[in-house]
Amino acid sequence: MADKGSDIGVGKAVGRSLGAKPGDKIVLGIDPGTTVMGYGVVLKQGTKLSILRFGVLHLSKYKDHHLKLRKIYERITELIKEFQPQEMAIEAPFYGENVQSMLKLGRAQGVAIAAAMAADLEVTEYAPAKIKVSITGNGLASKGQVAAMLTHLLDLDSQSVELHDETDAIAVAVCHLNQGVLGKQSAKSWGDFVKANPNRVK
Repeated sequence: MADKGSDIGVGKAVGRSLGAKPGDKIVLGIDPGTTVMGYGVVLKQGTKLSILRFGVLHLSKYKDHHLKLRKIYERITELIKEFQPQEMAIEAPFYGENVQSMLKLGRAQGVAIAAAMAADLEVTEYAPAKIKVSITGNGLASKGQVAAMLTHLLDLDSQSVELHDETDAIAVAVCHLNQGVLGKQSAKSWGDFVKANPNRVK
C-alpha cells in the first residue's frame, strides 16, 4: 500500500531489485511536493522498462515545514539504499502566482536533490511539458492521459494507482530513460517508439 500517514511506508512493490546487472539501469523518479511527494523506481533492461516500486509520501500531517523536508530527505535516502538507482530524475517546479507555495516547493525539490547528491547519484530535472511529450507525444496532455499511457505501456494495474503524484513520478523516470532509448531510434516520444517497435514492448 502507499505511504499513507507513515513516516517510512513501503509503497507498492511491483518488482524486486538486488542492484542493477551489467547493462541495466535503475532510475528513481520524484514528483516533489510539500503535501504529497510521489516516487517511482523504474528499471531498464535493454529496451524493456518495468516498475520496481511506486508510491507516495503523505506530508500534510506534519505542520512544521522543516519536518516535512526532513521526511522527504529520509524517504529518498531509504529508496536509494533499497534499490540502488544510478540516477534520479525529478520534475522541475512549475511557476505559480503564490510566492510562498513556490518557495516551499522549491525547498522540497532542493532537499530531494540533496539526498540524491549525498548518495552520489546523477540528478536531472525535467519540465512538466517535456515529460508529457516524452510519454504521450503531447506537451498539453492531462495527468489522466499520462497515467493511462503509463498503465498501458508498463502493464501497471490502474486500480493500484491512487494518486497522480505516483504516475507523475513514474513518468519523470520513464522520460529520463527515454532520452537514451528514443535517441537511438530517432523517435520524438515513447508513443512513437512503441509504434515503430511493437515487438520490443510488452
